[in-house]
Amino acid sequence: MISETLLAIVDSGLRLAERKADQPESVRAYIAAAREGVERGVELISQLLAFANRRELDLQMRDLNACVSSSAPFLRYGAGPGVRLGFELGSDIPSCLIDPTMLEAAVLNLVLNARDAMPGGGEISIGTERLVETDSVSGRPGPETYAVLRVKDQGCGMTQDVLEKVLDPFFTTKGEDGTGMGLVQVRAFMQMVGGDLRIASEPGTGTTVDLLFPCTDATA
Repeated sequence: MISETLLAIVDSGLRLAERKADQPESVRAYIAAAREGVERGVELISQLLAFANRRELDLQMRDLNACVSSSAPFLRYGAGPGVRLGFELGSDIPSCLIDPTMLEAAVLNLVLNARDAMPGGGEISIGTERLVETDSVSGRPGPETYAVLRVKDQGCGMTQDVLEKVLDPFFTTKGEDGTGMGLVQVRAFMQMVGGDLRIASEPGTGTTVDLLFPCTDATA
């Protein structure tokens, strides 16, 4: 998945540079962005290898909005030229424990899934919000405060039968092009930080994925 993303980033950068061949400044900017994408992709690969080896995460108390904003250029290149990427970052988002690189890998994974669900193009929305749940969820006693990161697309959506299987290891809707491990890795990452992953989808409407990061009493 990440290797495909690196190729997509390089390809997007070269295509954009090609279109602006008569504008040297633009060409340099696109090449620089492609180079940054490759460098960040290499970092993601090393983190995923660490994840595969069950090493400890590099957890830090971070501002979720700041993490998303810093990843925006990389995510745009990953989405490709046919997809619009919009950001709706909320206010009063509590800080939470995050491994920044693994978060970036998780969001990139969701963006790629959203892109693939919109072969004709469309818009992917990435948003954040503060969520306080007063009822017990997933065995946790309420109330609990979360920093939520939401990735929403306008794609083909999924039926209930598919939705019930989408987090099963090796289950994929992409045929030979899919590994069936992308969402599994994202869910495992969320479990490692004590959070949760929730998916809502309807055929013909699109899919919404929420990543819920629990907040400590000090930050809630």
